[in-house]
Amino acid sequence: MTAVIDPTCALAAVSGADLLVPLVQGGTSTYANFDYAASAPALRQVTDRISQLLPYYASVHRGAGYASRISTECYEAARGSVARFLDAGDDQVVVFTRNTTDSLNLLAGCVPGDTVVLDIEHHANFLPWTARGRRVVRAAETVEETIRRVVAELCSKPAALLAVTGASNVTGEVLPLERLATIAHQCGARILVDAAQLAPHRRISLRENGIDYLAFSGHKLYAPFGAGVLVGRRDWLDAGQPYLAGGGAVRNVGVAEAEWAAAPQRHEAGSPNVLGAAAIAAACDAIAAIDPAELLAHERSLADRLRDGLCAIPGVSLVTIFTDSPDTVGIVAFTVDGYAPGQVAAYLSAEHAIGVRDGRFCAHPLLTRLGLDAALRASIGLGTTPADIDRLIHAVTTLVTHGPTWTYAPTAGHWNPTPETRPLTPDPLTGAAPCLIG
Repeated sequence: MTAVIDPTCALAAVSGADLLVPLVQGGTSTYANFDYAASAPALRQVTDRISQLLPYYASVHRGAGYASRISTECYEAARGSVARFLDAGDDQVVVFTRNTTDSLNLLAGCVPGDTVVLDIEHHANFLPWTARGRRVVRAAETVEETIRRVVAELCSKPAALLAVTGASNVTGEVLPLERLATIAHQCGARILVDAAQLAPHRRISLRENGIDYLAFSGHKLYAPFGAGVLVGRRDWLDAGQPYLAGGGAVRNVGVAEAEWAAAPQRHEAGSPNVLGAAAIAAACDAIAAIDPAELLAHERSLADRLRDGLCAIPGVSLVTIFTDSPDTVGIVAFTVDGYAPGQVAAYLSAEHAIGVRDGRFCAHPLLTRLGLDAALRASIGLGTTPADIDRLIHAVTTLVTHGPTWTYAPTAGHWNPTPETRPLTPDPLTGAAPCLIG
């Protein structure tokens, strides 16, 4: 039974919560963001931290000026915030990257052997391991059978790493990480968790779960300032080739050779993204301050409300991987009979000011095994309210019952309203006239 909670309730203040967007039929509406899984809006604490730091923004690690010292201290302190947020071990280091994809490509260059992955992974945790010996396990219809297949593969011949998603970016289904870590270690492998979709929804303890490496993106953790994180055991990171060759990654450089620094500096050549690191730290601190039980209750009440509402609409089907998932974060994938996912997404945006994602979600092998060319994904977060959920359910119900009021057609690979009456290139900073696409 769906919980009854305050229809105006959001768990945290996020940027864009009161954003007004135009409707194709005329007028405006407050934007309902259901695309948190792609890029989450900035938390207020994040934008406040960046505003405070901007006057002091300067060269990091390379300047004696006061602003440079402040920037350097802020950048290095951000590692501590991330380490505390993830309960990292003493032998684990925090490396700042651009995003999860960047983090996993970095680690792929340090793994001394084969990597075992599932076929349900996002491309970020599927493609980087190819050159180093990727072994793919096909997931089963149940988590239990999938785990048995993983065990069989790890036992078949030695592997250095088991790389798994923390939560599916398509369906939100969560794997039992502590159990998988134990299995990996018993088979002589380490475990990497792609936590891009898990970290925004669940607190993760690297120590308690036995996780050796973990990666996530700032832009999915309410810190959209172009930074990501790789946290993991030092030995592989110290022994691996520097991810980038350049200043900051070395202790000394001669004409013929270079003496590389230890991790994390070894993999952070060039001027680092201090604002991105500070944003991630602020997000970690803000989320850590929320009672985990409150966060879980908020998300589950909204997700249950959304799933129940969609299931009650004729022709709407939810998409899942397993029949026995132990947990699911606030991501719901679905299809609508008679409509292409892109058409539904365009309709929701144009006529209802609702943003969802459609497509294959950079998880092509998974969509293929599910027998789908594409699907819709509605993802919720700290700024989502029950009223948002009800708007989405009402809009999908209206589509199924009455159809769209506008016409839509695929152009350049994307569905769009025809004609498009909304200004799509406004410049609110300069006040320049928007370009209308007709």
